[in-house]
Amino acid sequence: MADAIIPLLTLIALEVVLGIDNIIFISILADKLPENQRNKLRLWGIGLAMVMRLILLAVISWILKLDKPLFSVLDMSFTGKELILITGGIFLLYKATKEIYHKTEQEDPDSPAKIKTGSFGKFLSEIIVLDLVFSIDSIITAVGMVNELWIMYTAVVVTVLIMLAASKPIASFISKHPSFKVLALCFLMLIGFTLIAEGFEIKIPKGYIYFAMGFSFLVDFIQMKTVGRASAATVKDK
Repeated sequence: MADAIIPLLTLIALEVVLGIDNIIFISILADKLPENQRNKLRLWGIGLAMVMRLILLAVISWILKLDKPLFSVLDMSFTGKELILITGGIFLLYKATKEIYHKTEQEDPDSPAKIKTGSFGKFLSEIIVLDLVFSIDSIITAVGMVNELWIMYTAVVVTVLIMLAASKPIASFISKHPSFKVLALCFLMLIGFTLIAEGFEIKIPKGYIYFAMGFSFLVDFIQMKTVGRASAATVKDK
């Protein structure tokens, strides 16, 4: 039992890191809904992520077949997993780019463009697409780390509980600070690019990406605090 603790904790930590992408994406979409529907979308989105992961674990033999080549183009073979990653990466790039464009248009007072908020069902369907992509990537990663199914099931459940607890504070913080929202969207664009690269068998260490984005968030946070104190001092002097 003691030998399973370290793999379990390692897998939970990895799943939480991978789940940050999901939380940010869900938070940005939820921010476009009325206040009374935002928490519902977060709960549904993260809950469906858990259900998908548990179902995929139940059909683990099928998941493992996704790593087998399906066809080749110009001496490059493509597996089912790679096709899913490429599709998900393109979708994530499209959504993040579109949201950044809308954010820019929304903040331009001279622009006549009107931002469509969308519906609960539309946003939930978009979350399901990303849940599927991240779930397959997550499960294949988990299979490469541990052999015991109960460890994978436990890690999935614990990770989702952590995501549920963290989703509301993260969503609230992103909603209150527009600069962080743009940074989060850039982060999603980077993840989308990484998924596409991985689909073409170009390995980009995700640790570098998360470190770079974490450092960017830290710099933005320090800048926000500095500007806030400067503004408060100016008001006090007046």
